[in-house]
Amino acid sequence: ELSDQGGSDFENTEVRWVITVPAIWKQPAKQFMRQAAYKAGMASPENPEQLIIALEPEAASIYCRKLRLHQMIDLSSKAPVNGYSPSDTIGTGFTQAKEHVRRNRQSRTFMVENVIGEIWSELEEGDRYIVVDSGGGTVDMTVHQIRLPEGHLKELYKATGGPYGSLGVDYEFEKLLCKIFGEDFIEQFKIKRPAAWVDLMIAFESRKRAAAPERTNPLNITLPFSFIDYYKKFRGHSVEHALRKSNVDFVKWSSQGMLRMSPDAMNALFKPTIDQIIQHLSDVFDKPEVTNVKFLFLVGGFAESPLLQQAVQSAFGSRCRVIIPQDVGLTILKGAVLFGLDPAVIKVRRSPLTYGVGVLNRFVEGKHPPEKLLIKDGTRWCTDVFDKFISADQSVALGETVTRSYTPAKPSQLVIVINIYSSEQDNVSFITESGVKKCGTLRLDLTGTDASVPNRREIKTLMQFGDTEIKAMAVDVATSKSVKVGIDFLNY
Repeated sequence: ELSDQGGSDFENTEVRWVITVPAIWKQPAKQFMRQAAYKAGMASPENPEQLIIALEPEAASIYCRKLRLHQMIDLSSKAPVNGYSPSDTIGTGFTQAKEHVRRNRQSRTFMVENVIGEIWSELEEGDRYIVVDSGGGTVDMTVHQIRLPEGHLKELYKATGGPYGSLGVDYEFEKLLCKIFGEDFIEQFKIKRPAAWVDLMIAFESRKRAAAPERTNPLNITLPFSFIDYYKKFRGHSVEHALRKSNVDFVKWSSQGMLRMSPDAMNALFKPTIDQIIQHLSDVFDKPEVTNVKFLFLVGGFAESPLLQQAVQSAFGSRCRVIIPQDVGLTILKGAVLFGLDPAVIKVRRSPLTYGVGVLNRFVEGKHPPEKLLIKDGTRWCTDVFDKFISADQSVALGETVTRSYTPAKPSQLVIVINIYSSEQDNVSFITESGVKKCGTLRLDLTGTDASVPNRREIKTLMQFGDTEIKAMAVDVATSKSVKVGIDFLNY
């Protein structure tokens, strides 16, 4: 495609690939995506910098800064926005926005204007905003602060979130079907008629997208013929009979062979998921780091839902301006492109966990527990000491490194493997404490270095925690040669 469009042969090595992942994913999941991308031929372990991992809400945040006023819908504005008044903002705004997205999809390409958006011109040094990225599986949120003059971003509160995506609505629909037709039937139907089950969920998906707060007319969901047929075989009576018999009064059977749901019934399916999102957001807003938030950007596929928009607006509209980009489903994709062009735009992140390694320290009477005492060649050591690289929630600047030196136990040793431990707590003293888990290994490969130099070799290791992935470098101090080093959070 690129060769055709560009008129010249396209070399894979000329491309930087960006893969987006939820911000709440841990290191092993990011590493898994990287390895999967290598297998797909996107980049290779030899050129790892050709592939970068972007965090979804960060990508959205980068894009939202660039927004122009005509590219968004401001739910909280009292004045007419873009020529229509707030009373019809959601309705007409969304018809316009959907049309806009439809046209964009057909053109298959989009331009990212590399300009300062008008929203940005209203933001001043130190202003804070929150980005809520709501997708199918997860909802992630991150809080950023502006740093002028270049407009770099600083993460104020570690990215949080959870499995509160729109799949939760599908799950509630499935529970409703179980209530009407019986769990035993639904389980069997999924096994015996998987294609029809998928058809049913696709039919539900389109009605789910039609749900809105002001809706008054019912939503009809076509039941596949094989559902009706299989139910009769399974139960010996009709689907219609089941609906009459079940006490689910807001779901009826229509003569056209459809499930007819009242708007209230549909809205009830959204409620548990939306409540969890609002609750999580409230918890984030209560954090001391998250005071004086100026804007809340609602992005991601689930942000297209007027029900979610209204819930966020009524819960937080008094605290900050709630803004939805018009091409809300493409926000992350476009932001990922901007991030790929300038990965250094986010200058400060927060570490989600405390990381460190286990070491031996000189035993100090009264400070160290006696059961940790180890006597070796007459020296008293304390075992299992947690040597902390970085604390949970600590601010880390991009490029900031943590340095440690390691010595092989024997001069002939060719590989040093160091276990990495993590914890959600920040005051950890020993690797044996509860909540401390081994999460990976740091492997130093000394084969290519000159072992004949001194009898006590020192390998200086630098680790970087300010990026979207944890990276390491190592140097043999005696020869200043670099040492092959790998951090593995997946296969350890």
